[in-house]
Amino acid sequence: MTGHHLAQLNVGTFRFPLDDVRMHGFTAMLDSLNEVADNAPGFVWRLVDDGGNDATAIRTSLGDDVLVNMSVWESRDALWDYVYRSGHLDMLRRRAEWFHVPKAPFQVMWWIPAGHIPTVEEAVERLETLRRQGPSPSAFGFRDSYLPQDETPLPTA
Repeated sequence: MTGHHLAQLNVGTFRFPLDDVRMHGFTAMLDSLNEVADNAPGFVWRLVDDGGNDATAIRTSLGDDVLVNMSVWESRDALWDYVYRSGHLDMLRRRAEWFHVPKAPFQVMWWIPAGHIPTVEEAVERLETLRRQGPSPSAFGFRDSYLPQDETPLPTA
């Protein structure tokens, strides 16, 4: 899999404004979890704003109250280990304190050529594809198993 990396996007709709005291548990953990990710085996890249800060200020077509988190990993196993075998799991367990419970898929993964940095627009398109069409080699979740060679590009408009 050296020629491919795994890109992922996950989103959450805020329950409260980010500077609200009720979001403190989330915002207080953010820097340390980003540092854990940055130093995790298999980590390649994560989305930051133009100033190099976390991505909490980045907004997309999904809405002004939607937080986006995007990263690239060397493998599915590397991403799994970070998400479910690090301090990140504590944040996941508390997600409903800070974000509305999603009614649609909130996370998407897809294979990219090693060295490619996906755009936020590309990631949102993948999530919308997953929501519309279900899992495929172009847009899938942890429950799905696709290899990089299964990847087919999304149709262009």
